[in-house]
Amino acid sequence: MTVRWSALIIGSLFGAPLTPAFAAASDMVRDLAGRVGPIVGQASACTDIAQGRVQTIVDRFREAIRQSTTDDGERDQLTRSFNGYIAEGRSRTGTSQANCATAERQLTELERSLSQPAAAGPSAPSPAEATTGAVAAAAVRGVTEREIRFGIVMPFSGIRKETGRQMKQGIEAAFARANDAGGVGGRTLRLVAADDGYDPNRTLAAMGQLYDKEQVFGFIGNIGTANSQVAIPYALERRALYFAPNSGALVVRRDPPDRYVFNYRASYAEETAALVRYLVKMKRIPPRQIAVFTQQDAFGDDGFAGVGKAYRQLNVSDPVVRFTYPRATMDVEEAVNQVKAYKPQLKAVIMVATDRAAAKFIEKTRDAVPGLIYANVSAVGSTSLATELKLLGPRFTNGVIVTQGVPAVSGYSSLVLDYKTALAKYSPGEAPDYTSLEGYIAATILIQALKQTDPLDTERLVDTLESMRSLDLGLGAPLAFGRAEHQASHKIWGTALDETGTYQPIELD
Repeated sequence: MTVRWSALIIGSLFGAPLTPAFAAASDMVRDLAGRVGPIVGQASACTDIAQGRVQTIVDRFREAIRQSTTDDGERDQLTRSFNGYIAEGRSRTGTSQANCATAERQLTELERSLSQPAAAGPSAPSPAEATTGAVAAAAVRGVTEREIRFGIVMPFSGIRKETGRQMKQGIEAAFARANDAGGVGGRTLRLVAADDGYDPNRTLAAMGQLYDKEQVFGFIGNIGTANSQVAIPYALERRALYFAPNSGALVVRRDPPDRYVFNYRASYAEETAALVRYLVKMKRIPPRQIAVFTQQDAFGDDGFAGVGKAYRQLNVSDPVVRFTYPRATMDVEEAVNQVKAYKPQLKAVIMVATDRAAAKFIEKTRDAVPGLIYANVSAVGSTSLATELKLLGPRFTNGVIVTQGVPAVSGYSSLVLDYKTALAKYSPGEAPDYTSLEGYIAATILIQALKQTDPLDTERLVDTLESMRSLDLGLGAPLAFGRAEHQASHKIWGTALDETGTYQPIELD
């Protein structure tokens, strides 16, 4: 069978609805795997061929495999065979100009056939035609005629469950608002969640559940820095969008940026730098009287590094004093003892911690070091931190600072008002929250990009995002992406708790 005829047969895989005649399909898919696998294998070895094109063919063929049989064992065997043929094509032929020109031509034929709907005819489809037409609606993973599915990996329980719940709630509010207005090209948006318990050892399984079982188009709003360290390589390997994780860490901000990773929020380094400037310039605290309290992981490391960088920018030679606690715990006793020993020199603590650990640290040090200023980065979880401190009493809330990657939820910008309206409609009884507002903003940006991408696939969506300039959502701050800039916002807002446990805006500079 020639490459062209292979292409035409695969093209028919995407042209007709699923029928009972689909049962005999696996034999045809098995035969085609041996013809298509070497083509995409060779193309993947050619540096001049965009790998997103190759991945699109691979994803579509794997979808054909998935739908060609209901037997898991046979499906796995077909997948292994296809992967083997890809590896064979990658290694069997060289990457000379002539070979790559042939690979380019063959890949183009496959793409052309996939873009052409099968011709309609009066007769019932043959088993092969029915088989190959079965995956029409799933030609792009996670996209059907009726919906676009996104995934989020988040903690359903444990120390970070509230942050996860709020992020999911904000995204779903934006999705619901868009769906009520007609969705994206008539398709509704759906968010599917998987639980990793804030444990990076469980993140890979959660990613696999969403990508392989739920067939999500991409990921949005994943929780945790250490978790993203596991999730991002998984997403990149599959060329899946990894959008707006709830992390300000460098792992989601490579330079140059990873093609499929985009951020909404400012980085932890930017937040801690803003806090250093605020404490040194606005509060007149000498740098040697500022310490850092962090979680023992990449999250804490990034915040600590940000303070050090800010010191260097201010030409401060004093070393940065650091107290730490174990990740995903409230075991702050050692850090508290270190603060007590250091207290004659301490006036402020920059905190890169989670809500309950931060609250416990404040509780244990408030009386030991009277007047100590506590300044948290946004990842602490504003609402849950306030809730924890209010249980302790007004003197524990008053003056506690939290930087934010979003404007005050009590404000009246058009975006914040839209968010609060959507929250009241789709999550009645829920109070506005900084994390859910972040999720709402991130999802709103994504929705705008989706509406501008037609036909929809990951490569085109990435191109759309990279072309978005001067995006005005009504935040009062400019948002933009670019090929070398995958972070939409660098704006940091300041807030501080009052005696009632309510956040009030403060000027950081």
